[in-house]
Amino acid sequence: MTHIRQAIVLVTGGASGIGKLMAEGCLQRGASHLIIWDNNSKALQEVTQALQQAGYRATGMAVDVSDTAEVEAAAQEVIGQSGVPHILFNNAGVVVGKRFEEHSYEEIRRTLNVNTLGVMAVAKAFLPGMIARGSGHIVNISSAAGLLPNPRMSVYAASKWAVLGWSESLRLELEDLHKDLHVTTVTPSYIDTGMFAGVTAPFLTPILKPEKIVKSILDAVEKNGIILRSPSIVHLLPLLRGLLPTRLFDKIVGRGFNVYTSMDHFAGRPAPEAVPGNPHTS
Repeated sequence: MTHIRQAIVLVTGGASGIGKLMAEGCLQRGASHLIIWDNNSKALQEVTQALQQAGYRATGMAVDVSDTAEVEAAAQEVIGQSGVPHILFNNAGVVVGKRFEEHSYEEIRRTLNVNTLGVMAVAKAFLPGMIARGSGHIVNISSAAGLLPNPRMSVYAASKWAVLGWSESLRLELEDLHKDLHVTTVTPSYIDTGMFAGVTAPFLTPILKPEKIVKSILDAVEKNGIILRSPSIVHLLPLLRGLLPTRLFDKIVGRGFNVYTSMDHFAGRPAPEAVPGNPHTS
């Protein structure tokens, strides 16, 4: 079992949304040191100071996870000052809610660099230390969008499909080492954090309350859970996609459950004040 108590925890995108709640939740469960990476300098400073004033040991670092050189440098600083984290939450992510042909090349690059390459870069920076120590837990926040197609989020879905496949493959590789190394992959539907403001909840798929999904994530970590799908109907998606012909799946699930129209009125959260040149992570 993974113990959050007395653990060194690192959360990317930890200055807002579920990243912030996971960070706070780990401290409430007894983590000895919290390290937050985020590129929203103002929010990062506010969150870190509030936690420090509450008596917690918390460190904030402005890091662009899409910049591999910056990730490597920041990781070495963390390892040198605090040691290799026991638990890593790969949470930073961005979304662009529009049709594919409306995307700019920069929006495509930014989404893949943050959501996919950034997740891999952060894990790669700390994984050798975890393997050498013989213990560690990596939590990768993917999405239910990694389980089915959805109009107006094609690039986001692509990035999360990649994370899901990579995360599960990484888990198998680490299990082959027969050490205390774990990977938990999280595939939630829409979460009410503002990141998906304007979306319409599909039929039987309520928009998740941040506090509830965060509790589920932290519970899954402590139980060494492999995959966390939420809400419950997300468990059916792989089965339905495997059993139903594609056109029937489109008709019943995609259009019947209003999944394919859920992003029609997407607005998203306003871009934050970020480190110059860095993409928004949340």
